Amino acid sequence: MKNLSFLILIIISISCKKSGGSGGVTPPVIVIEQDPDQYGTPFINVADKQDVVIYQVNMRVFSQQGNFAGVIARLDSIKALGVNVVFLMPVYPVGTFNAVNSPYCVKDYKAVNSEFGTLTDLRTLVDSAHKKNMSVILDWVANHTSWDNEWISSRPSWYLQQNGNIVSPPGMGWNDVAQLNFNNPEMRLAMIKAMKFWVLTANVDGFRCDYTDGPPVDFWKQAIDTLRNISTHKLLLLAEGSRSTNFSAGFDFNFGFGFFGNLKTIYNSGASVLAIDNLNNSEYNSASNGQQVVRYITNHDVNGSEGTPLDLFGGRNGSMAAFIVAAYMKSVPMIYNGQEVGTPQRLTFPFTTTKINWTINPGITAEYKKVIAFRNSSNAIRRGSLVSYSSADVCAFTKEMGAEKVVVIANLRNSIINYTLPPAWVNTSWTDVLNGGVVTLSNPLSLQPYTYMVLKN
Repeated sequence: MKNLSFLILIIISISCKKSGGSGGVTPPVIVIEQDPDQYGTPFINVADKQDVVIYQVNMRVFSQQGNFAGVIARLDSIKALGVNVVFLMPVYPVGTFNAVNSPYCVKDYKAVNSEFGTLTDLRTLVDSAHKKNMSVILDWVANHTSWDNEWISSRPSWYLQQNGNIVSPPGMGWNDVAQLNFNNPEMRLAMIKAMKFWVLTANVDGFRCDYTDGPPVDFWKQAIDTLRNISTHKLLLLAEGSRSTNFSAGFDFNFGFGFFGNLKTIYNSGASVLAIDNLNNSEYNSASNGQQVVRYITNHDVNGSEGTPLDLFGGRNGSMAAFIVAAYMKSVPMIYNGQEVGTPQRLTFPFTTTKINWTINPGITAEYKKVIAFRNSSNAIRRGSLVSYSSADVCAFTKEMGAEKVVVIANLRNSIINYTLPPAWVNTSWTDVLNGGVVTLSNPLSLQPYTYMVLKN
């Protein structure tokens, strides 16, 4: 039986007529717009928000084919990395009028971009991921549409206008897209219904919502309340934004813009590592019930515009030390496709010229697998209490839950650092998680450039 969400009241005719000498009004005809049938069986093993490891797929660069089939062919490799959430960049048709071939220039919210395949292909990808115990979330672009989106001609009042003309997002320089009008309640309902459409039509498990800080918070609250009422689905909702009110709106995750920016200044400008401690407080303003910040050392934006993790964070060892902090300290980690093989070149917009070479740097891939595997196995890392012992140069902390205690030490400098251990750590012995064997700590601890240690009791 089809789910019902919105009731659209259409007055077909209102006419006055006489019957038996008395006047009357023909009541309005109510047409009920129904949601699509649920495709497939809702995935019941969606990870709790604290336990998530996200993998971002940019389909244009991911495979030689650049389509859904290319992703399906590598799902086993994604799974082997330790990932449990696959995040697909926008899958919708891209506008061509006044456009630059951006995936974030959406022409039709309820269609699949033929560049990537068909709805059947997308369903196959989602089904295949579910069989491998991974969730799939779609990228959602709520703030704006392409200039040739059907809404432009049929619903101009759904867009922000100045002097009677639809405009691009003010002050952003995004001239290939048109700004939607969130004061229009009909547009909001259509947008939310389109989001619900994909949960039912493709059986996806949530959304990464682009530029979340653009649309007003009350829109996101309205959308999330509706999505959470799909009782058959446990949805994961990621805000690509930094407003603390994204948490109160109901998002599971906020985006770690501040963490990435601070990490760059630590590596490239000598800023103090202690700044991360401040972020562990400020980025979690308003977070509750396990809500998390997603932290990363690359994504599709910064990779193309600023450089690869190898460029920004000191090569192989430095970037792994950065990822250790992102994955273990206070967050859930996100990996951008190609990061795990140490892709040396930038994947630049519009992502149509370069393909990832999956055969390079197997040693880097092996290290990512070890780091993520321990995260997945450790309740202390994922859910434990954090105590920081960082210095200006070294990120050091404990994570503890129950009887499990983990010590993480990462030298974020390209130089030897003598780190003064907390008194309680001196002459204690630990199991080396990543390298095996037993490590006994002594003061001072001499750390080679970009050395990282993960120890457990």
